[in-house]
Amino acid sequence: MSGDIESAAAAAVRLAGGARLGSVLAVADPDAWLALDAGVRESTWHRSRFQPRWEHDAALPADLNGLDESRLALALCHRVGRIRERAVRSSGGRSGLLPLIVIRSADWAAPVREHARQLLREALDMDAALGLAPLILRVGRRDRGAFGVDALSQVLGQACRGQLAVLFRSSDRDVRRFAYRLAVERRLLGRTELARTAARDSDTVVQDLCATAALSVLDDEDAWEEAVALLLSARNPRTRSAGVTALRRTGLAAQAETFLADRSALVRACARYVVRQAGGDPTAWYRQRCTAPDDLASTPGAVIGLAECGNRGDAALLWPLITHSVAAVRVRAVAGLRTLDCADPHRLRPLLDDPAAGVVRETVLALLPCATDLPGTWLLERTSAERPRHIRVGALRLLDARGGIVALRVAVGLLEDPDAKLRFRAGQSVLRWNPTSNARYGDAEVAELLERSRHLFSAASTQMGGRGEQLGPESSGRCRRSRSAPGASAASASRPGHLYGIEIPLVAIYRRARAVLWGRARGRGRGS
Repeated sequence: MSGDIESAAAAAVRLAGGARLGSVLAVADPDAWLALDAGVRESTWHRSRFQPRWEHDAALPADLNGLDESRLALALCHRVGRIRERAVRSSGGRSGLLPLIVIRSADWAAPVREHARQLLREALDMDAALGLAPLILRVGRRDRGAFGVDALSQVLGQACRGQLAVLFRSSDRDVRRFAYRLAVERRLLGRTELARTAARDSDTVVQDLCATAALSVLDDEDAWEEAVALLLSARNPRTRSAGVTALRRTGLAAQAETFLADRSALVRACARYVVRQAGGDPTAWYRQRCTAPDDLASTPGAVIGLAECGNRGDAALLWPLITHSVAAVRVRAVAGLRTLDCADPHRLRPLLDDPAAGVVRETVLALLPCATDLPGTWLLERTSAERPRHIRVGALRLLDARGGIVALRVAVGLLEDPDAKLRFRAGQSVLRWNPTSNARYGDAEVAELLERSRHLFSAASTQMGGRGEQLGPESSGRCRRSRSAPGASAASASRPGHLYGIEIPLVAIYRRARAVLWGRARGRGRGS
């Protein structure tokens, strides 16, 4: 936004020189008007005064009545409220300045705001409302912007379906939401059109709004089949789930079985509900599908569906599927075993070498609870550069959860990896690392590894707002070399707070001391 304001400040200079609004401003863009409003007040230091650049050579006269549209626009955005108020009074009949009147209707100065609202109330007709809707809705987010939205609602509340269709096609999602809400409230759209919009619009709010409205009129007999078909064909899971639920109301519950294996968990849950209400058994349907692995290639959702409504005994049907030839089936088989809490680390470990990244991700999620039981050397082998990237990432994540010196050693080693994302993950692992219960204090290797990753802690301290600099030079980094570590210098041995030869930041010492003092104070309070 700062770049837009700077551009708007340059545009203000051109307006002060007599340039037309349309030549320096994209008048159809609401953000351009908001940027101009801020850019006109953007001030710089000039001749011992702090004022906007455009005022250096072309200050406004005391009488604003004779100003042209360009300079009156500057007055409407002026930093002085009295000038803005006089500019609003002089803007009657200037349709080109109506966007700035919209902005002034939410002004923080009450006299400016009231005069602008009166002028907006008089000038806002149907054509102006259709053109200014994006700007009015943006200004409506401000503390005093509700007036413009109310005025827009009153004007567009009289619009016909064809006039609102202009807003239905807007690229601004806020405008589309506003227009469809008005259309739904006034029942301007038919069921089929609502269902088509729910299936095709890219905004989830519009999808939910139109899908709900389409279902609310399903009691009528005409066109319901087309409306439900449109909802069922939607890409968005929420819209599809609305269509599946509507199958029960329209007497077509048998078609819900088709969606028991949908890729979305929400759609599968709605399908199971409809099938049960019709007297069917979704669990038996899932079991039948999982006993025929050759048919699962086209319906992999049936695998995870069994886990969602089955029991732990159904894990016997899922274990053979972790070696299925289709990666999507293997992914959902591992996810299903994790859902049933039947994940066996010994049987799942080979899947960490799976060529499909999705299988490895699900395997990592299943192995995370027992990461401490996994062999460190086995995980270390899978972080080598010869392995595929998704395997290296999965092994690093398990090592991070496992902890210990091996995790720190691997993470520090990956800080210089060519893969930028892997370097980032390794850095996060180092920052999260904590010693295990069997670790030795003063370990030379730990001190060396943390010293090699010292730049990470310094960067983290800088991102915390420079609090380390406020506490002194000793706290500028998260950790520093300290005493008692093998190989530590004599100077570092005199520094306080050591752990593995690394100095604890003063921020942590302060917080710990404050907690101790707070506990003692509470103890004295209870004793008294």
